[in-house]
Amino acid sequence: MPRHIVCITFDFDAMSGFVARGLTTPTSISRGEFGAVAVRRLLPLLKKHNVTSSFFIPGVVVGTYPRESAMIVDSGHEVGHHGWTHVTPASLSRAEEEEHLLKGMESIRKLSGKNPRGYRSPAWDLSPHTVELLLKHGFLYESSMMGDDYTPYYCRQGDVIPADGPMSFGQPTRLIEMPISWSLDDYPHFEFLRTKEFTLPGLQNANGVLENFFDDFVWMQKNVEWGVLTYTFHPYVIGRGHRILMLERLLEKLAAGGAVFMSMEQAAAEFAARKS
Repeated sequence: MPRHIVCITFDFDAMSGFVARGLTTPTSISRGEFGAVAVRRLLPLLKKHNVTSSFFIPGVVVGTYPRESAMIVDSGHEVGHHGWTHVTPASLSRAEEEEHLLKGMESIRKLSGKNPRGYRSPAWDLSPHTVELLLKHGFLYESSMMGDDYTPYYCRQGDVIPADGPMSFGQPTRLIEMPISWSLDDYPHFEFLRTKEFTLPGLQNANGVLENFFDDFVWMQKNVEWGVLTYTFHPYVIGRGHRILMLERLLEKLAAGGAVFMSMEQAAAEFAARKS
């Protein structure tokens, strides 16, 4: 019987992403502050539509916003690991990456009473050591890669990637990859950001983005017997008035289309059970 799972996920970065880029002026920090306002709007919306979600929260954000973080847990949503800061592990040594991983795990354990089962890298950029460290510390899944769209798969170790020859794939591990895509992330569509190095224009019309987002579900429904579609939102992006209206319309259309809403941990567990 066809089964089409949708994971509505949020990266509750607050100001950590700006800080990681060196953007620490009052205006940059205030952009991140809006994330806490938005969390307080999003939780009632998710409850209204009976959606269990996954929030990926950096450890420093748990410490900065303990009240909002506790509200997420109390509302029954999963809390996943999103780094200690928003510094990508690809820029850290193995020892630094493990230190950040452990500090982030401790912050989530204190918040929720249990270790996180899922990991999402800041900026979706893994290091050569990330999979090994996640396996070492008992993670079920990670969600930062794009090797599929509707089908989870097992992360590999030992890929060989020469600059001037064919790639050699390593061996699959037991760590489940829950794939994501920039096309299903609110940030590049909506967020305006200007630095000395680049400008991200953002500010797209929400109705056009809604159409793109929903059509990916329609394609899955028409062509995939069992699948998982993951959307990534950032509270300070999606929480603006016209965008939160878009999110509600998306939830309504998905529900009417037969979507089964799950946390990422639940979807990963179902995938593992199908493979066992």
